[in-house]
Amino acid sequence: MFMLRRTALGASNTSRPFWRSKPLQFGGKHGFAAHRQIHASSILRTYEEEKAVLDEMAVTLTDEDRATSRGLRNIGISAHIDSGKTTFTERVLFYTGRIKAIHEVRGRDNVGAKMDSMDLEREKGITIQSAATYCSWDKDGQQYRFNLIDTPGHIDFTIEVERALRVLDGAVLVVCAVSGVQSQTVTVDRQMRRYNVPRVTFINKMDRMGANPFKAIEQINKKLKTPAAALQVPIGSESDLKGVVNIIDRVALYNEGVKGQQIVTGPVPLELNELVEERRAMLIETLADVDDEIAEIFLEEQTPSVEQIKAAIRRATIARKFTPVLMGSALANRSVQPVLDAIVDYLPNPSEVLNTALDVSNNESKVNLVPSVKEPFVGLAFKLEEGKYGQLTYIRVYQGRLKKGGYITNVKTGKKVKVSRLVRMHSNDMEDVDEVGSGEICATFGIDCASGDTFTDGTLNFSMSSMYVPDAVISLSITPTTRDSTNFSKALNRFQKEDPTFRVRFDAESKETVISGMGELHLEIYVERMKREYNVDCVTGKPQVSYRESITIPAEFDYTHKKQSGGAGQYGRVMGSLSPLEGSNGNKFETAIVGGRIPDKYLAACGKGFEEACEKGPLIGHRVLSAHMLINDGAIHAVDSNELAFKTATMAAFKQAFLEAKPVILEPVMTVTVTAPNEFQGNVISLLNKLQAVIQDTENGQDEFTIGAECSLNTLFGFATSLRSSTQGKGEFSLEFKHYSPTSPHLQKQLIAEFEKKQQQKK
Repeated sequence: MFMLRRTALGASNTSRPFWRSKPLQFGGKHGFAAHRQIHASSILRTYEEEKAVLDEMAVTLTDEDRATSRGLRNIGISAHIDSGKTTFTERVLFYTGRIKAIHEVRGRDNVGAKMDSMDLEREKGITIQSAATYCSWDKDGQQYRFNLIDTPGHIDFTIEVERALRVLDGAVLVVCAVSGVQSQTVTVDRQMRRYNVPRVTFINKMDRMGANPFKAIEQINKKLKTPAAALQVPIGSESDLKGVVNIIDRVALYNEGVKGQQIVTGPVPLELNELVEERRAMLIETLADVDDEIAEIFLEEQTPSVEQIKAAIRRATIARKFTPVLMGSALANRSVQPVLDAIVDYLPNPSEVLNTALDVSNNESKVNLVPSVKEPFVGLAFKLEEGKYGQLTYIRVYQGRLKKGGYITNVKTGKKVKVSRLVRMHSNDMEDVDEVGSGEICATFGIDCASGDTFTDGTLNFSMSSMYVPDAVISLSITPTTRDSTNFSKALNRFQKEDPTFRVRFDAESKETVISGMGELHLEIYVERMKREYNVDCVTGKPQVSYRESITIPAEFDYTHKKQSGGAGQYGRVMGSLSPLEGSNGNKFETAIVGGRIPDKYLAACGKGFEEACEKGPLIGHRVLSAHMLINDGAIHAVDSNELAFKTATMAAFKQAFLEAKPVILEPVMTVTVTAPNEFQGNVISLLNKLQAVIQDTENGQDEFTIGAECSLNTLFGFATSLRSSTQGKGEFSLEFKHYSPTSPHLQKQLIAEFEKKQQQKK
């Protein structure tokens, strides 16, 4: 049955538009998993809140604004790796006329898919970087423009999905008809929720043996906890797939032409009539659970019209309460065009999405951005890329216009820059334009900025929330084999700037450069790119786990730093406490000094000392998490006190208190998802048990099984080789960072002993 969910949308009781005078207050909570969160939680909100604001805002838009927005869709295409996402994107570009021929992934025809422009992508058959393009689609006599971003499916390149979804209004989630909802599907779903991105789902690979679209839909409902229902049923199955039936209009759809260019309609095959009516009833019942209008019709035991069903699907999809599901086979050129129609019909245009910023000039209060070309310009730089003409900066325009030759201001740095060249991207090709308006995605050259920076026309001091950046979990040392340190440094600097999840540091003790990232493949790709793009061969060390250090109980400190060496010396005394910071993976420094016993300039130095101490913990020299330091008293010397003395005193006090606060070493715990033929299930379970993995979920299919488990990253090095051996090379797995957890006491002692031994050897 169904549940009625009714929400009354309240009106503003002020004469001024409340989306300007009283911005909505949104909030969010940080999870335990360690990461860097840059305002991403501020995006979370309910659709009811958004709708009330959008209705007020719509009244102020000009006819030009409405017409432009109505014909525009900003969409991303996301999926678990090997679900056929890039193959699907290639068909979208072909059917919209953006490309003249279809090319396949892995560069089998010596060309490769258009959106995989890197040689490495074509060789490995995976998407490494998100790629942007644009195309147009005609429906019902109107032309619609799509800004489209194809994203990677591998978890190691998750930042590409994050930054794409941050600036998109809707998405197509591609799911394999055989494998159904997989580990990265769950991750992508979580990312879409983080940025409030509605989606339509395309169940791909319907021509494959074992394809079961209705099982996949059931998994979407259960695993993703998203109400979903089919808008189509297949005509034929597996290798005999002929087309689909549109169950709303009760019409059969077939692809004709060499590459399936033409869609031909026909009557529903007699043998499918019962299935069509059954699935149509399920669609209406699901909609009745998420849409008030359909619920009323359902309660009155009436049948909604085709127009009412489509309108309800659009309302529920944009409200992120429902996911319409379509099906087909991109590789077989079956039923891709109906997805393009669904993008138009069910995904929002830019004026139907609420975007907010923080007014830095007004205590960072939230303001709602108006998707109008008449408003002052506001845009977000969401991706950087080094091109042959210099740094290419991708920008989403949220308000106003961006013009070639105009000037924009980086809100973070205050720097005013000229837009010397403005382009629309088509993978690695570009088209010069003179201006872009609100809702558009473009790129520009010659702007020095970081990913996530906000730009305005200079009249506004607005800052937009950036994307979520997960913490690195794996590190390795890297040394160039030649003395060409210039290219080595250039490559590392560029990669860091382009990819916030790629970190570089120089270990002063080992005299080694250490790179950190999301996984072995992530780092392997950058080492290979260094060789290909900068002619720098490198020797890498053994991959190392990125541990963290933390404390479990509070500890007080009273530390005095004295140093006399003739003349002015150093003196600083700090008193206070160090305690665990509950519910956060950041660190916090506070002062509560009464009577000015420590001047502000020295307290600022204390804060710097705290930050520096957290970068290299006392136990094994790894970063500290969840520590709260409070300085509430201290003393100065009229002659010998200075900033350095108080910085040094704070660092020493931190170490002293840390070691008294029952410190622990934290290790990354990963979600491991293994898929293999059924006959190897016992071998895989045995392998996971040897790694002391905790099995969370097991699902058995007709031919394959999938096991989800949580396991320490420390035990997973070499897992790929062990899995191949256990499954005769037929097993696949994926890893995703879950959270940090204390190591075993034995491992903690071992790590501390190894660290102390290294320290002794250096003396």
